[in-house]
Parts: sequence; structure tokens; C-alpha cells
Amino acid sequence: MSAATPFYGPDVEALIGADPEVAAMLFDELARVRGGLQLIASENFASPAVLAALGSTLNNKYAEGYPGRRYYGGCEVVDRAESLAIERAKRLFGADHANVQPHSGSSANLAAYVALLRPGDTMLAMALPHGGHLTHGSKVNFSGRWFDVAAYGVRRDTELIDYDEVRDLALRHRPKLIVCGATAYPRPIDFAVFRGIADEVGAWLMADVAHTVGLMAGGAAPSAVPYADVVTFTTHKSLRGPRGGCILCTEELARKIDRAVFPFVQGGPSMHVIAAKAVAFGEALRPEFGDYALRVVDNARALAQALAVGGMRPVSGGTDTHLALVDLRDLAMSGVVAERRCALAGITLNRNAIPYDPEPPAVTSGVRVGTLCVTTQGMGPEEMREVGALITEAVTLPGSASRVRDRVVTLSRRYPAYRCISGESQKQTTVLPSEL
Repeated sequence: MSAATPFYGPDVEALIGADPEVAAMLFDELARVRGGLQLIASENFASPAVLAALGSTLNNKYAEGYPGRRYYGGCEVVDRAESLAIERAKRLFGADHANVQPHSGSSANLAAYVALLRPGDTMLAMALPHGGHLTHGSKVNFSGRWFDVAAYGVRRDTELIDYDEVRDLALRHRPKLIVCGATAYPRPIDFAVFRGIADEVGAWLMADVAHTVGLMAGGAAPSAVPYADVVTFTTHKSLRGPRGGCILCTEELARKIDRAVFPFVQGGPSMHVIAAKAVAFGEALRPEFGDYALRVVDNARALAQALAVGGMRPVSGGTDTHLALVDLRDLAMSGVVAERRCALAGITLNRNAIPYDPEPPAVTSGVRVGTLCVTTQGMGPEEMREVGALITEAVTLPGSASRVRDRVVTLSRRYPAYRCISGESQKQTTVLPSEL
């Protein structure tokens, strides 16, 4: 492989020769992320080691079942890969049991519901417009169609979870399962309070920590594992691994969870992805990952403060996580327009509903920003203040896109994604895998 060839796997040269059209797309995606700022809160840059596992011959192996209990022969190597991923996940989070086979966070949640509920059972979860997830009971999702869902939200005055409301709803509806966790909530969740409420009404407690799991692993956010019966998460956001899901649970529920994943929800697992999960767990077990997690939060706070200076109000007054939810109404601006203006300037973020949003989901009154990618690239609070100023200019000054884009490109070139692709000879690090 030449020094200038991107590291997309062990045989990228073969792809270039066999299918130059698809190969060009890989190079175009690299150019896209290198030429802008990636502020999607649910995205990150997986390390080249993770990408190597994803592009490996483990992709070829069919392995229905679990290590030592497969329905196909020839699984002795993939058994080792899955066993290693399980052992590392348990060690990383201090969990009794781990299932690393879920293809996504949604399939992990589906398996957890299958293990704990029956169609028609009642569950209590966070409302989607207040920061929850589709799989937490939205009527357009299987969770909202199969189960009787009661939803809690945040207070109007503080924009924080109303734990009194959660308790009142639990006492009124007597759910079999309480779900905590969110996709657009910038503050810590009090898992101990949720545990107390669940115990009071005799409910299972499930924590969906898809967004904050990497912060949990790095000690920058409270862990749900000591409190929840089941913890679900994705491996591609703050954990900086491959796209996929995982379930942690108590020993009591291990068999139910495993049987819910296979054979009820899924067939053969993606062994190359499971190997990549093992790589990501191993990276997160290193002390450097804790430094990364803390920097992610510091950067999010700096970015939220910079946006506030520009007239964009952070929901709940700020953030303690990797993301900030920003209210644009003081600027008489919608989320969809802000998203488009930022895109023209090379800044990728997403429109997002704010609590009690008067606008429909396709428009919204806010945007969501995250600092996972830019922190992986090596940026710090000083750069986040610059990014906040760039967003402010792009959003508030029509016609500024070209000028802002030039400054975005200059900043991105100082902290390029996947720096190894340029052919520079640099030492590999765990904290900044882009600096290879």
C-alpha cells in the first residue's frame, strides 16, 4: 500500500482496481470530513485499528450461536474474537454479563424489550420531543406499537428531567419496565433515583446509554451499570468503535438477554464487527481514553458557551456531556435553516427539537452539536471557541458561507482527520487515532 493510500482495510488497492467507482466514494468521503467540521453528536472517527478489523476476513464467517455453542463448524477463531470482546466489555464496565452481537442500538433495545416484556406491557420512558429515542416508545416505532408507553419529560423552567413526574407516572401506570437514557439531553442522568423509583413500583430498570457510554468508560460521566438491570449502548459514538450495539446485564438476566438476541431477534452475528468491538473496548481500557473523554466534555462546554455568546441559548444552560442542544428562537431562526447555512459553510450538524418546541420535527427551533469528532482530531477549548464563532457567523450572516468555509478549511487542515493518509510518519496513539 502506498504512503498516500487511505487505510480503509488490508486490500484497498484491490478495490481501486476492481471497482474504481466505489473506491472514489471512499476517497470523496475522506475529502468531505477533511474539508469541514463534523459536529454530529452521534458520530466519531474510529481508529485505523478498528477499521482494519472491519475490513478483515472475519467478515466471511457465519457463526450463529455463541462461543462454544455454534451451529456451524470452523468457528474456533471467531469464538476467540467474541470471547475477547465479551471479556473486555465486562472488564471495562464492571458488568456481570455482556452480549456483543447486536447489530445496532435499536436491535439491542429490541432484544432487551423481548427479554423483559410481552406485547401490551407498560413501559415508562423519555418522550422523543424532550430528548428520548425512537425506540423509547415513539408511535412510529415498534416500541410504541407493541407496548403501552407512558412518557416523561423535562421541566419547562429548568429543562431538566422532572424526577417527581417520573415517580408520579410510575406510581400511576405501574410499568413493568422503566427506561432512562436520551439522545439529546445534555445533563447527567441520576441512575440512583431511577433505581429507587423502579424498586418502588417493582419494575425492571433499563439504561440506554448509547450516547454517553464512552464518557462512562472514561470516567467523565456516571455509570449506569451499578443501578440498571440492563444497559444497552452503541459502540460507534462516544466509544469510538465500529457501528454496532451491545447489552450489559445482571447475571440473573444473562440467559434471557442472550436468547432474545439469538435466536429471537438476530441470526448470524457480524464477526468482523465483533472483532472491531473488541479493539474499541481494548482502546477504551487504556488510561489515555479517560483523558479523551474528559476533553470531549470540556470541549462541549466551551462550544456551548461560545454559541451562547453568539445569541444561541444552550438548553438547560449548558452541558455536562459531549453534546449541546441549542435554542435558536432568540435569533428568529429555525433549526432547518441553521443546518443548511452551516452545511454551506462546511459545518455539519443537525437540526433538533428543543423541549416544548413550537415547530414541527422537520423544522425545529434548535440544533444539536457534539464534540466527539473534533476532539478525536485533537482540537481543544480554544478551537471550540473559534468553531462557535464560525457557526454564529454562518447562521446569522446570510452570504457569509464562502468566507466561513475558507476559515473552516484552514482549521480542519490544522487538525486533519486520519492524518496517516497524507503519508506523514507519525507515532500511533490511542487518544488521537487520527494522528497515525
